[in-house]
Amino acid sequence: MNSTDSDRARALRLTPVSRETEDRLVAIVALLEKWQRTINLIAPATLPTIWTRHVADSLQLVPLAGEGVRRWVDLGSGGGFPGLVVAAVLAERDGVDVTLVESDTRKAAFLREAARIAELPATVLPARIEQIAPQIAAGVEVVSARALAPLPRLLELAHPFLAQGARGLFLKGQDVDNELTESAKSWRIDARITKSLTDKSGRIVIVEAAEPLKPTH
Repeated sequence: MNSTDSDRARALRLTPVSRETEDRLVAIVALLEKWQRTINLIAPATLPTIWTRHVADSLQLVPLAGEGVRRWVDLGSGGGFPGLVVAAVLAERDGVDVTLVESDTRKAAFLREAARIAELPATVLPARIEQIAPQIAAGVEVVSARALAPLPRLLELAHPFLAQGARGLFLKGQDVDNELTESAKSWRIDARITKSLTDKSGRIVIVEAAEPLKPTH
């Protein structure tokens, strides 16, 4: 077993999936490795551990989403984490649409091709989040983001979805407590934090609701 296979085996021990989902994930990773030669989709240093650092990191969000989720929006999808991975898992459900919002047109092209070859129930929108979010927020059950922005800014970007009842799942680092403290200055937040399965210092912020505080004069 080479190092890539070993990393894949470890990732799938942490976050088990069906054989069909694994096949879709293998197709996504193979395409990413090909495109990575010309487009910086992920940090080059993380390529040898792509399965644990990126795939499993994304997979752990699905159980936190709730039962039977079918409408999911991923903000700033970049190289497809967690958006493509989520779509690979949810592909086994009927009536699923995972929307990936990515303003970089080259990355959006990769996301579209990955969704095509892996036969994912994914829609790729090459647009700025601020512009597209109000138009697509209705009916969305989960909004996610990974390494996109500090939490106060992330709440602004995700607010159109949260205001309609979506659950927020945001992968963060060890500074999450400071980010929550900063967010509380301008937001009333109903949230909890859970530890990452794949990164000792990683945290996941699960936001049930967030409302901007009215400015005081």
